[in-house]
Amino acid sequence: MLQNVRLGPEVFEDRGDAASMLRDIETAGHSVGDMLCEALRSVRSHLGMDVAFVAEMVQGLRVFRHVCGRDDSPPICVGGSDPLSDSYCQRVVDGRLPQLIPDTSKLPEAVALPITAILGIGSYISVPIRFSDGRLYGTFCCFSSKPDGTLNERDLDTLRLFADFAGRLLETQAREQREHEERLARINGVLSEQAYNVVYQPIFNVLRNSVVGYEALARFSGEPQRTPDLWFDEAEQVGLQCELEMALVKEALKGLGDIRRDCYLSINVSPETILAGAVGTLLEGQPLDRLMLEVTEHASVRDYDLIAEALAPMRAKGLLLAVDDAGAGYASFRHILKLKPDVIKLDGSLIRNIDSNRDCRALASALIRFGQETECKIVAECVETEAELAILRELQVSKAQGYLLGCPLPLGDRQMI
Repeated sequence: MLQNVRLGPEVFEDRGDAASMLRDIETAGHSVGDMLCEALRSVRSHLGMDVAFVAEMVQGLRVFRHVCGRDDSPPICVGGSDPLSDSYCQRVVDGRLPQLIPDTSKLPEAVALPITAILGIGSYISVPIRFSDGRLYGTFCCFSSKPDGTLNERDLDTLRLFADFAGRLLETQAREQREHEERLARINGVLSEQAYNVVYQPIFNVLRNSVVGYEALARFSGEPQRTPDLWFDEAEQVGLQCELEMALVKEALKGLGDIRRDCYLSINVSPETILAGAVGTLLEGQPLDRLMLEVTEHASVRDYDLIAEALAPMRAKGLLLAVDDAGAGYASFRHILKLKPDVIKLDGSLIRNIDSNRDCRALASALIRFGQETECKIVAECVETEAELAILRELQVSKAQGYLLGCPLPLGDRQMI
């Protein structure tokens, strides 16, 4: 229930005041459920009714989705349902009952309904809730155990305003739920169909011009065609980030045996996946001294101690830890300070045009100096021009990767081994 909107009956003196109150509710930043509960409470209080509710009409049933009663035990409850054929709501929608019924005892149709006696309905007011395309969702209703001859067209007009408000909220909720289900289906489809593969980009020692490692990079064949970061973002949105990351790590590890033993394999995981314990389980029995874990995440981590604790046993056995995207934002700096990595990977946003952008060069220089002071290795990502590489050598960066040095390719291409 909203706490910061508590308006009394006087605000309903005209449609303008009611509309203003609804705008206050809508802009309060609360969930759809909270906003609907507050709207029900407000209109029920204004009309002096015992119960206000929003009902959905679905598969022949009237389902009570949101309920507000005068006391803590209203005669209907959220999630309850009854047949539409026995309800006031159906008859209001099809015109057999009026939307405003000050006294149910004066309408034979209402008296004949069993629900009138079951719920003890003395007065009733109800309006349909429709979406913007005209589809019927259900009804916005109030009822009381006593007849109320003061109910009038202005009250009905106010209820229509609330029903329009509820319709907008419920339509948004339905659209978001549909989109969530579509995203969930896409990620589950990628996982079940294994619509992904891994390519490997070489990491060079640019002083010796030799490969020292490979970074495993995800590629997706599912629709829509888009960059890997968008697939991982969507997986996070539907709660399948860990599953997708671990599927790609498992795929990446298949190539470890085909990589020269003096080279390491770098794999990407998020802090959330590390904390879930899946990384430790998957890497059990692997040659940890040939693996590097790149922590990827642009948002701040709440508890670095837990991550460090989860990684400690593996790092003790030789696993290298890298912080990815250094210089891309505040979070990467916190990762560096809190996780104390073995390797700092300079983000491509610093490397692009480092030969002509003084600010990028200054920040990169600071990170390189930090690495020297803390004995962290530096790897420059996204090196694409000879001019960029020349500046990096000038700044004493010995390791780099990028399209200038080597494209991400499947291990089947023997030129990269």
